[in-house]
Amino acid sequence: MNKNKKNLKMFGRLIQYARPYKVLFLSAAFCVVLLSFLSPFRPYLIGNMVDKYIIQNQNEALLLTWSLGIACLLFFEGILQFLSSYFSNLLAQSVIRDLRKKLFKHIVSFRMKYFDKTPVGALVTRVVSDLEAVTQVFSSGIMEISGDLISLTMVLSLMFATNWQLSLMTLIPIPLLIIATKIFAKAMRSSFQLERLQVTKLNTFIQEHLSGMSIVQIFNKNKEEYAKFVDINKGHRRAHINAVWANSIFFPVVEILSSLSIAFLLVWGALRVDGKSAIEIKAMYGQIIAFTLWIYQLYRPIRQLADKFNVLQRGVVRAERIFEILDHETQRQEAGELINVNFNTDIFFNKVSFAYKEGHDVLKEINLKIAKGTTVAIVGSTGAGKSTIVNILGRFYEHQKGEIRIGDVKIEEIQLDYLRKNIAVVLQDIFLFSDTVHNNITLGDKTITRQQVIEASKAVGAHDFISQLPGTYDYSIGESGATLSVGQRQLLSFIRAYVYNPQVLILDEATSSVDNESEMLIQNATDYITKGRTSIVIAHRMSTIQKADLIVVMEKGEIIESGTHRELIKNKGKYNTLYEKQIFQPR
Repeated sequence: MNKNKKNLKMFGRLIQYARPYKVLFLSAAFCVVLLSFLSPFRPYLIGNMVDKYIIQNQNEALLLTWSLGIACLLFFEGILQFLSSYFSNLLAQSVIRDLRKKLFKHIVSFRMKYFDKTPVGALVTRVVSDLEAVTQVFSSGIMEISGDLISLTMVLSLMFATNWQLSLMTLIPIPLLIIATKIFAKAMRSSFQLERLQVTKLNTFIQEHLSGMSIVQIFNKNKEEYAKFVDINKGHRRAHINAVWANSIFFPVVEILSSLSIAFLLVWGALRVDGKSAIEIKAMYGQIIAFTLWIYQLYRPIRQLADKFNVLQRGVVRAERIFEILDHETQRQEAGELINVNFNTDIFFNKVSFAYKEGHDVLKEINLKIAKGTTVAIVGSTGAGKSTIVNILGRFYEHQKGEIRIGDVKIEEIQLDYLRKNIAVVLQDIFLFSDTVHNNITLGDKTITRQQVIEASKAVGAHDFISQLPGTYDYSIGESGATLSVGQRQLLSFIRAYVYNPQVLILDEATSSVDNESEMLIQNATDYITKGRTSIVIAHRMSTIQKADLIVVMEKGEIIESGTHRELIKNKGKYNTLYEKQIFQPR
């Protein structure tokens, strides 16, 4: 498919999003069309007024009447311009709101594998910057291009109807303008493609480095990272300079060509003067004035058309990247259909294998039964596959072989929302939003009351420290909970899990990064919230899992041991080695 066909296809897809807003579209179109017909008539009326009421018959009363009429026409044109701009911008913002909602909804349905490979900055660019560029397709692209084309047609029609010879004389520079416009459009398309690449690079760099600022400063890499930023920023500047360079050449060329048309008009007038009487010469004034105004009305839309086509091109180029994401179905999660599944039952892993990268299995034919209402701890060295079990049970990633069942139901058959509603995960790295304590616990769920939050906080031992915060549960914790300690953030995540009352609870190394005092609080919280429900604990500290009903030891993606703490110590196997290493290691 060539570029023109591809652009037309993208443009056609964009237009589909305007269908729900036909009234706005038609209102804007009506104002634009009416304005495009009225504006070219103004020079015609002014020329007639000069001929009839200044040159031929100096009638002050009629001149004043016509002048007021033209002033009213100008005022009416101003109203139409306002309305067309208002309706087209309202249409643009409505379409982009819908498109942004659809894009974000689509992105959050992707598997985690997609986010592993796609920089956050690139996605931010798609949802924010790219969609802002698409907005201009509707606000200053389609309508204004249509209006300019109609206006051009009207101007040319009136010029040729008035004097076809003079029209041809003034249009001599137009072929040069068409050539210049084609060159300009080609140059601008190249600059837009370079610009979109550099914008993505810049956004990605800034997003990553602001998020990882602590690492930059800890390792004293300020100067090195600043040098990288300067280099990327230089590329961003260069991309924009290319567009500025093309504009800087094109618009002076348009001005020169429009001046040439005026010059040809004056030459024609000078040639026609020879041998004419004063009355005949005066009879030409109105026509010359009308053509002077028409020339400006002719070149202004042509100059703007080039600019608007660039806006259209920019929007289509950005839309292409947006539709790439919307068309990316392979990364979407399979939803399933069942919503009435009993989670208070045994969980089975039957010969389950999984690989993040094809050919490199992280889990190898795992067989595991997690009895209902029990606590199962999974231990092992880094890279053994512990957290991967969490990922595939919650279907953040899809396992490739074997089956995982909740009772007799395969997890692929369960609706994804329902599955995750019944499985809560407390991660080692807690993410908190820049919001209040209450909202970070409820995640905006209005069915969870303040009283429920307070009761849950008391249950896990976090109410005391929350009560001491300014504003207590309405305290804004800052970005990523920066104003709280690691232990406090972890306790909030426990409350969050508890208030959602899941049937299955997963704790993924929840105490690995906290001090001894916080560990005691979290251990108490763990004992409380795992009581009476099926729980899976990914363990880092052996001291936290001794009460587990079953301990599973993993190594290189395989289960090598399983049993209670006492049984595994007695076996003197891998678990015993890991346990002794931690118990006798100074902390």
